[in-house]
Amino acid sequence: MRYPSLAGAAAVVVMAAALAACGSPSDDGGGERTTGAAPAVSSGPEAGAGSTASTGPQASPSPTSEPPKVPTDQLTPATGTFTKKQKGYLVDRVPKGMDPAAVLQTGQETCDRLTYLVKVDRDTAAGAILTGEIADAKPAVEHLCVQHKDLLERASLGYADGTHQGKQLRPGRYRDVSPTKACSWQVTGANGKVLASGSSDDGKRTVITIATAARAFTSTGCYAWLPEGDNR
Repeated sequence: MRYPSLAGAAAVVVMAAALAACGSPSDDGGGERTTGAAPAVSSGPEAGAGSTASTGPQASPSPTSEPPKVPTDQLTPATGTFTKKQKGYLVDRVPKGMDPAAVLQTGQETCDRLTYLVKVDRDTAAGAILTGEIADAKPAVEHLCVQHKDLLERASLGYADGTHQGKQLRPGRYRDVSPTKACSWQVTGANGKVLASGSSDDGKRTVITIATAARAFTSTGCYAWLPEGDNR
């Protein structure tokens, strides 16, 4: 009877030793690393999901969205008043927090540049509008310097350097504006057939014709082309 009791006691001792070994802080740390790794694995996806939610497109406004504008009834200068034309220019153009007078000054400077260029050469002035060299010229001219409206119309009928095709083309004669010595052009028709082409190594202005059969017009180094003669 003595042997079964000893066997049972031995089993209890072995089990107790095994349990102590698994939870003992004095071992080589393998058990702690194993038990510590489990939470890391289980919490990894949750952390990732939280990170995605906080940095996703819906978490913050789009960087390209425009700031809110000053309401029309609040467009007033620090001193004095705006004229009807000045206020018309400022509508929907003044971001909140910005002085309307500063925005108005930008428009007036645009008009001043156009006035100066017109005195030098009207084609150059229209070309500056066409190419965007003078930015936001349209609202400035429409409200602040209406005397230059003909420049807007002429610029709208021309071509800046680049490739223009399909409905962008309008048959007629065109003259280049401020060409460089590397100015070149090409007019192509159906299936890429070259209808006209040329280049300039002296920087002098040239008149070309875009035929009705044209499908594309490409210009490089010529700055801009404006309608000529009856094509205006």
